[in-house]
Amino acid sequence: MFTGIIEEIGIVKGIGRDRLAFEVVEALEGMREGDSIAVNGACLTVVSLEKRGFSANITAETLRRTNLGGLHRDDRVNLERALVLGGRLGGHLVLGHVDDTGEVMDIKGEEGGQVMRISAPAKLMPYIVDKGSIAVDGVSLTVAAFEAFSFSVSLAPYTMEKTTLGVRRPGDVVNLETDVIAKYIERLKERSRSELTFEFLSEYGFTGGADAG
Repeated sequence: MFTGIIEEIGIVKGIGRDRLAFEVVEALEGMREGDSIAVNGACLTVVSLEKRGFSANITAETLRRTNLGGLHRDDRVNLERALVLGGRLGGHLVLGHVDDTGEVMDIKGEEGGQVMRISAPAKLMPYIVDKGSIAVDGVSLTVAAFEAFSFSVSLAPYTMEKTTLGVRRPGDVVNLETDVIAKYIERLKERSRSELTFEFLSEYGFTGGADAG
């Protein structure tokens, strides 16, 4: 589980068939083999540690779902260690399970920052709502506006400085993870349309049961 608050920008230092190596500093603190870490929002498992970095396995499913397969040596990536139970949740609940990728369509300056418009697959649009949360390359952002197949987010100067979103340009591919709460709500809506029965309502606590007084 993650928050979408990026801790550090890492540097890609090695690319293998099923492994990536990164140079980092701050994110190494307390890191152990087997830990989870979000790289551009994709949850990976640390398999080895070095003095100034770590390596992580990458699966075929991750390559299909994310932009990690397009990384090159010396590329910069957003890093976030897994959430510590009891810590502050500064962004929103991010699983590190990237839904799909989108493409940066345009970037416009505005007072105090920038507005980035990003395309999104049609299957993700039901979960993208005005003022809702979305993770873009692992960064927790608020949806400022949306259209049929795209959405916009506002980027503050701090976000542009501390994450890779500050160097993104139109045409770049970014990882997208929609809000998990929105996914569960949509799933319940689907079930309720076809299975709105007394048993369904009881299962989810909407009835008091036989002993309710």
